[in-house]
Amino acid sequence: MYSQVVTLQNATGLHARPATQFVNLATTFQSQISISVADKDGDAKSILKVLSLGIAQGTQVKIAAEGHDEKTAVESLVMLIESGFDK
Repeated sequence: MYSQVVTLQNATGLHARPATQFVNLATTFQSQISISVADKDGDAKSILKVLSLGIAQGTQVKIAAEGHDEKTAVESLVMLIESGFDK
């Protein structure tokens, strides 16, 4: 398993369009991927699970993956978050 913690910087948090971008990228990897905030976590490949976390700007999230492409998956999702979803 590989994981990283990242702080969400974009103003809208992980809602609607950014959540869709996040899930679309997550589904391109074969690893199982989760996203966690505080004591809640969800499947990073499920738009409903990601949206249900209600992740706002400034929130620290943990992205974890397990599988043969786990490191690439986590690093790609962290880069997407750090980019501010290309504002």
